[in-house]
Order: sequence, then structure tokens, then C-alpha cells
Amino acid sequence: MTPLLVALGAAVGAPLRYLVDRAIQGRHDSLFPWGTFAVNVVGSFLLGLLAAAALHTSAPIMALLGTGLCGALTTYSTFGYETVRLLRGRARLLAVLNVVASIVAGLGAAAAGVALVRLLTG
Repeated sequence: MTPLLVALGAAVGAPLRYLVDRAIQGRHDSLFPWGTFAVNVVGSFLLGLLAAAALHTSAPIMALLGTGLCGALTTYSTFGYETVRLLRGRARLLAVLNVVASIVAGLGAAAAGVALVRLLTG
């Protein structure tokens, strides 16, 4: 049952990632990968929420939303590829900015998700 829940979550997360990435990137005339950055930060926030709520959430819900949805929504491989692409295109400053901003914003978003759950659950 768990693999099916993961697959169902991923079936929503992967197309959502693609659509959000294209919508955001299409609005920016920049080499910086804004779409990937956005889905990774949002996914980190959602996973922070889910991880903090894990004490109150069933394992099947975590499989569906945590592993499936967030796992497919976020994309470390695309982040890596886009960073290398920026380096190869001699956009070193953007590559460094992508790495630093993605790590800081992702960790901050996850921490904010945890903090929100703690605030709401006391």
C-alpha cells in the first residue's frame, strides 16, 4: 500500500513542479533558475510542516505527501544541473548565488514550516 501512496503523491508533485517551474521561469528574462528555486523552497516548507506534524500524522499520509508529493515537487538533480549549466555559461556569480540562496532559503523554509506547526500545536 505504501508504494502506491508514494506513487500517487508523486503523480501530483511531478506535474505540479513542471507547471510551476514553467510559469515562474516564463515570467523572468533571466539565466537564474527561478522556477526550480521556487519549487524547492515551497517543497522544503511543506516538508518542514509535515515533519513537524509527523507526531500527529499517520505513516500513510507521510508517504503520500512527504515522500510522494514533496519528493516529486522538489528537485535536487535539476538544481545541480542548472548550477553546472550556469558555470559552463560563465555565469559564475549566478551559479554561486543559486547554491547559496537555494540552501539558505530551503533550510529557512523548512525551519519556518516546523516553527509554524509548533506555534499552532503549542
